[in-house]
Amino acid sequence: MANTTQQTSRRLFLKKSAGLAAGIVGFPYLIRSSALGLAGTVSPSNRLLMAQIGCGGMGTGNMKSFLEIGPDVQVVAVCDVDARHAQNGKKNVDSTYGNQDCRIYQDFHELLERESLDVISHALPDHWHAAVTLACARKGLDMYGEKPFARSIGEGRAMCDTIRRYGLIWQTGSWQRSVRDFHHAAELVRNGRIGTVKYVEVGLPDGASSGPGPSIEPTPDQINWNMWLGSAPWRPYQNFNGKPGNSGGRGPHWDWRWIMDYSGGQLTDWAGHHVDIAHWGLGLEHTGPVEIEGKGEYPTEGIYDVPFAYNFLCTYINGIQIRVANASQLPHGMGACWYGDKGWIHVTRGQLQASDTKILEEKIGSGEIPLYKSQNHHRNFIDCVKSRKETIAPAETAHRSISVGLLGEIAMLTGRKLYWNPETEQFIRDDDANRYLMRPYRAPWYL
Repeated sequence: MANTTQQTSRRLFLKKSAGLAAGIVGFPYLIRSSALGLAGTVSPSNRLLMAQIGCGGMGTGNMKSFLEIGPDVQVVAVCDVDARHAQNGKKNVDSTYGNQDCRIYQDFHELLERESLDVISHALPDHWHAAVTLACARKGLDMYGEKPFARSIGEGRAMCDTIRRYGLIWQTGSWQRSVRDFHHAAELVRNGRIGTVKYVEVGLPDGASSGPGPSIEPTPDQINWNMWLGSAPWRPYQNFNGKPGNSGGRGPHWDWRWIMDYSGGQLTDWAGHHVDIAHWGLGLEHTGPVEIEGKGEYPTEGIYDVPFAYNFLCTYINGIQIRVANASQLPHGMGACWYGDKGWIHVTRGQLQASDTKILEEKIGSGEIPLYKSQNHHRNFIDCVKSRKETIAPAETAHRSISVGLLGEIAMLTGRKLYWNPETEQFIRDDDANRYLMRPYRAPWYL
């Protein structure tokens, strides 16, 4: 009974604290770990209770990582609009713990009302990120959320402000920050090993040039299609990859990313990774460009409408330029490549190279700038929930990273050079471009 009482009291304290912070606009109410009784060995009262919202590919992967962390985090419930995904999530949880205790939900609202939780992990289509994040924040829950941070810049700003107002811990699934090659590359650049950097190239994957026809069919019984669509415009159920959903196809669960109602394609799918690393090496994690111009190529048939080729240039107030393009248009392909007046460094998954290999052998001295170091992205989140320290991929950083991709998207859609104020997050004297900063929401959904 003592443990149960302590656990309940701790959660009440978290929720009351979150409520207090909500009443003080902009005040980052941080809670010391000592106030939560989190020091020492793990007991039931110190175990963080987690739910997984979204049990598809990334959601399952993240949940498995948390299941492997150890006894200080326990997954107690899963939620997915597709009953098959939810059942698979429960199976993974129950097989880990050797019981049948994991609870299943299809509506995250019900999950948030019924469960007593500490933390949430969510991995959803991009157009759902803001609504779920804000709902969880209002419950005082710390979150691990997938990149890209948001589908629009306006949603991202609302998420950052709410997370800060409630004093919550946020970790973005931009896990490259917790990998040695990316950390080492960014740290070398930040400490001047290639001299003064004025130009950077960020290579992201090439996209799909066309998609299937409408392929409208009956909604499978296991999917709550209206909930899947959420705030996006209504459309009949479709298999976005053109394959029958009930005969081995993936249904809507992967190829939504090629449709602008839900995503920005490879551009927004990957900008949260490689633009993030480019910013990290330059110290630009809390700002953005002031000028953006570029062009994109879009499918001319089928249901896919995101750019399959894109190339835009972002200029920052300090004169640095970052070019973002699909990999086949850049000399180093995928990843981030910084060009300095003393050489260059390029990093991507599985590869770190430089104009001179000796650059990569250099160490960062005690008087230089050490970048935040994490060896396990999911563990870093749990540790920060306990310590109340900022994670390696916090909300504001993730917002600024994906904003570059979203600004490029808007520049390509408007077809002209845009001028941006990174402090007010508004386009300068351009009402037409500013209309793209927030997605219209389908009733009854609202931000």
